[in-house]
Amino acid sequence: MFQQLQNIGQDIQKGFQRGVAIQDKLADIKYGQVVEGSGSKSSKDKITRKRYSHSVVPGLAGGYYGALEEAGITASTPAQLTGALGARLLTDVADDASRHTYWRYNHPMAIADVAAEQIIGDRIYNYDSAQRAVIELAAVGVPVSASLGVFDITNLGELGRPKGFAQSYAEEGSEDRRQTGQVLPELIDRFALGRQGRPLKFETAQEDIPGLTKQRYANYMNYLYNEKGPLGVGVVKGTMENLQGEPELRIVGFPVGLQAAGALAGGAGATGALLRGSKNLPRARTTAAVGAGGALAGAAMGKIANAMLATQGQSRLPTIQEYQNSAGGITKVKNGKQYDEIVEPNAEFPKGLYSAAY
Repeated sequence: MFQQLQNIGQDIQKGFQRGVAIQDKLADIKYGQVVEGSGSKSSKDKITRKRYSHSVVPGLAGGYYGALEEAGITASTPAQLTGALGARLLTDVADDASRHTYWRYNHPMAIADVAAEQIIGDRIYNYDSAQRAVIELAAVGVPVSASLGVFDITNLGELGRPKGFAQSYAEEGSEDRRQTGQVLPELIDRFALGRQGRPLKFETAQEDIPGLTKQRYANYMNYLYNEKGPLGVGVVKGTMENLQGEPELRIVGFPVGLQAAGALAGGAGATGALLRGSKNLPRARTTAAVGAGGALAGAAMGKIANAMLATQGQSRLPTIQEYQNSAGGITKVKNGKQYDEIVEPNAEFPKGLYSAAY
């Protein structure tokens, strides 16, 4: 028995050492340049910089598990595999490798950038950095960020505050949190950090969104603050009705709708199609214009889809007229907008929602 335990310990140590050697070899590739091509004078060699991650998570491990398999370290050699996984886990924890991936992609715009890069293709790198920046902003950056719902470009008088949501830096104790007390931090919070803010209290939110009902508001607040999504940690979750009555996906707490998805697909798709279909490299301004046009078309299609789905969803809820007829409600007018404050029959606010709303 002692000899068996000693052999297992030796195999674990061996697997650990081999795992370290393999990941060091793979890491060397990350900092070196690999030349791809025939090497002949008639062909242009392509120089690429290989990427490598010390993550222990499959799919993020940069070929580590494939290299282990090639070295004969598999489930059939459990002790060595345990040692190799131990080496990998140790390196991951020390380097924050897996968490770096999360930190890198913890906002929809970061994910959109990666997706756009794959859709557009490598030919965009034939432009210089300034030209590439203009193209990427026109085709992806501006239209996608403007469509996420983090800010409202039609409400610049309130620094882009999205409808139904409060300013993050409203004056303490103010009745109406649609006005901010600190302009610069508000702009940074919304346009640099991409934060949407918290929902307004129902009565104020309804002034922004006249068709908002208490049932939809309560459902959205429950989804926003109580639901944890399929992973159980709230990283990804979705609802078919946000405050506007439109489908919404939340990634790490940030909203993504069909309009933003359409803008990404249209802008990146049009840019990639143009570059792949042109024998000669198009002028940067032409590519930017085509990308912007594709993004606008995609965003418009997403907006139409939102409107269709919102209509279907709202058809299940009583209208304002039905509220008045059944509950004796009164339609009020404030700031030139009509809104109804009658509670929908059987609609209740989940516990704790008022503490989360402004």
